[in-house]
Amino acid sequence: MLKTVNILNKRAKFDYEILDKYSAGIVLTGTEIKSIRLGKASITESFCEFHDGELFVINSNIEEYLYGTHYNHKTKSERKLLLNKKELKKLNKDSENKGLTIVPLRLFTNEKGLAKLEIALCRGKKNYDKRESLKEQDTKRDLDRIKKAF
Repeated sequence: MLKTVNILNKRAKFDYEILDKYSAGIVLTGTEIKSIRLGKASITESFCEFHDGELFVINSNIEEYLYGTHYNHKTKSERKLLLNKKELKKLNKDSENKGLTIVPLRLFTNEKGLAKLEIALCRGKKNYDKRESLKEQDTKRDLDRIKKAF
C-alpha cells in the first residue's frame, strides 16, 4: 500500500481559472478508503453540487476493492463532503453565480491516514485563455532547458 496518496485532476488547472481553494473531508465506506490507499481512484471527470445544503462530489471514480466481497462499493456514486458551515454557506452562495463551479483538484491522505479532497471554486476558461496557458508552459519549459544547459 502507498503511505501517502496524491491523486491529481490535471485537467482542472487547464480548463478552469481557480478562484478559491478548500480542503474537505469525504464520507467513505471501508472498501472505498482501501481502494484510495492503493491509489485506485480518479477525479478527472468529477464535479461538486449542493443537495439540501450539503455538498456532494459527483462522478468520481473509485475502483472496487480487489479483496472485497459482496460488501464492495459502487465505483461511481455521490460522496458527501465535510466542510464547516461558514465554508458551505460561502460556497453555496458563490456557486449560484453564473459561470462559477466547484471542481475537485486533488485527492490525498493526510498524516492521520484520512482521505481529503481539495476543491476549488472555479470559472471556466475560454479557448484563448487555454492557448495562453499553453504558451506559458512552453516558455517555462524552454527556460528550464536553457538553465539546465548552463
